[in-house]
Amino acid sequence: MNYKDFMSAPGRDCAIIAHRGIWRDAPENSLLAIEAAIAGGYDVVEIDVRRSADGALFLCHDDSLLRMTGRDAAVEELDASKLATLHLRNRDGGADNELTDQRLARLDDVFDLTRDRIFIHLDVKDWALIPEVIAAAQAAGVDQQVDFWSALRDEDDFAWINENIMAHGVPFIAKTRLNVPEAELQTELVSRLKPLICEIYFDSIEQLAAQRHRFAAAGIHLWVNTLNDVSCAGLTDSAALRDPDAVWGRLLDAGVSAIQTDEAAALKAYLAARR
Repeated sequence: MNYKDFMSAPGRDCAIIAHRGIWRDAPENSLLAIEAAIAGGYDVVEIDVRRSADGALFLCHDDSLLRMTGRDAAVEELDASKLATLHLRNRDGGADNELTDQRLARLDDVFDLTRDRIFIHLDVKDWALIPEVIAAAQAAGVDQQVDFWSALRDEDDFAWINENIMAHGVPFIAKTRLNVPEAELQTELVSRLKPLICEIYFDSIEQLAAQRHRFAAAGIHLWVNTLNDVSCAGLTDSAALRDPDAVWGRLLDAGVSAIQTDEAAALKAYLAARR
C-alpha cells in the first residue's frame, strides 16, 4: 500500500477518513476503533499522537487523560509503564461512558495493526515531535502508509516543513485557509511546496470552488472536514445526515476528494449511491 499512489489514482472515489477510528461502539483512538475502521472498508483512519514522559508515543487527543481514562494528568507527565495500564472509556469518553478492556494505545501497536490494511492520518499534537514520529514510521516500515500534517501560514512554516517533513519523502498535508487576510500568501506557499494534500478552510463553497483548478494544476488533492466541531460554511456531519447532497455532494462538486467525518458509514453509502 502506498498513500501517494492511492491519492493520485485516476478515477478513485472520494477518500473517507474515519475520525479517531469508528468510535460509536469502541473508545476513540483505540485499537478496537481502528480495527472497526479497517473492517468498514474506509480509506484512512485519523489518530492523535502524544509523547510520554520517557519518550514513548501513545494515542490521545486531549491535553488531559481525564475524559478518556478518568486520570487527571497529561500523557506527557506519565511514564509509558503507567500509561499502558490505563483503560479507556467507551465511545468519546466522559463520566457517562463506562471503562472498557481497551487500554491507551501505543503507536507501535497501531502500526502493527494497520500495516498494509489502511492508511493513517497522524495528528501529532506537538509538531516538534513530527521528526520523531517520522522516524518511528520509518522503523516500522509504514512511512508511505501514513501522512503528516501541519499548518502552512508563512515562510517560517514553509522552511520548517521542507526541512523536517518534505525532506523525508513522506506524505504531507498542509493546512491552508482561504478565509484569512493572508489567504493569498498561504495559497502561494502551498502551490510552491506541492504537498500531497491540502486541508482547506473557507467561508463559502464558492470560495473553495474558485481555487480548485489552481490546486489541481499543482497536483494537490483537497481535504475537508465535515466534523461538527471542525467544519466550514455550515457543512457539518449533522447537516449531511439530513441532506447529503447539500453537504458532501457540494464538496465533491467543488473538487474535494478527501473528507474527514464521524459519519463514515453514511458517507460511504452516499458515495455508492452517487456513482
